[in-house]
Amino acid sequence: MLSYRHSFHAGNFADVLKHLVLINILEHLNTKDKPFCCIDTHAGAGDYSLDGDYAQKNREFDNGIGRLWSLDTLPEAVSDYVKVIKAFNQTDKLTIYPGSPLIIQHYLRQQDHLFAHELHPTEIEFLQLAIKRDRRITLQHTDGLKNTLGLLPPKANRGLVLIDPSYEIKSDYDTVVESLFKFYKRFAHGTYALWYPVVDRTRNDQLEIAIKESSLKNVQLYELGIKPDTLEHGMTASGMIVINPPWKLTEQLRNTLPYLADTLGTDGKGHYRIETLVAE
Repeated sequence: MLSYRHSFHAGNFADVLKHLVLINILEHLNTKDKPFCCIDTHAGAGDYSLDGDYAQKNREFDNGIGRLWSLDTLPEAVSDYVKVIKAFNQTDKLTIYPGSPLIIQHYLRQQDHLFAHELHPTEIEFLQLAIKRDRRITLQHTDGLKNTLGLLPPKANRGLVLIDPSYEIKSDYDTVVESLFKFYKRFAHGTYALWYPVVDRTRNDQLEIAIKESSLKNVQLYELGIKPDTLEHGMTASGMIVINPPWKLTEQLRNTLPYLADTLGTDGKGHYRIETLVAE
């Protein structure tokens, strides 16, 4: 299935958490001169117009980057995130939201590299336009989960694999876990960041159990919810499961997630989780 278009959801509360974590990891990788490699398994269109019909349909960004955009006082990690998003907007008005490949591109140095995968035929064309010509980036019009294994371990022997599927089919939950285990066997000291939505908590519980019972080490979970779990249609929370996270990430999110839950939560019902799924 290739019906999912992130343009409808760009800049929402889930993007806030996902990209805040991504930025923290990239800043950590940049602390050393040694080159790093990033692999984005589901890159999307690159950037998204928040004035466009897709984004305007449900205006999900209003409860994400839109709510944070003009606030004067922000926690450090949120401030860093908002500064990155502002770098992609020409004026003080929020009109463009960058996807993960453009955020990664923003942090790449001459010695670093990004492999960005996108299977959707329309999204890959948009991604090519957004990335422009950049020798540091290789675009792959292919299934990122299937292609990534052959790229590991990367020549730089350090870096990040970002796994961000749409979960539009139920088997995605099993597929991402199976793929993650294979990647880890090839590149155990790399950093892996797996995004997940909370639509049916049962599936999330199964995903967490599979990770806890695996051979993975040093696995942290960070989750942000804007309303309580429900059996009705719609995403109530989302999270990032990070393997080998930067050492400051958990501490930073302990200071950040309570703020985001209060600020982005609906009717005061925002919530968050920080949990060690597997110790080092």
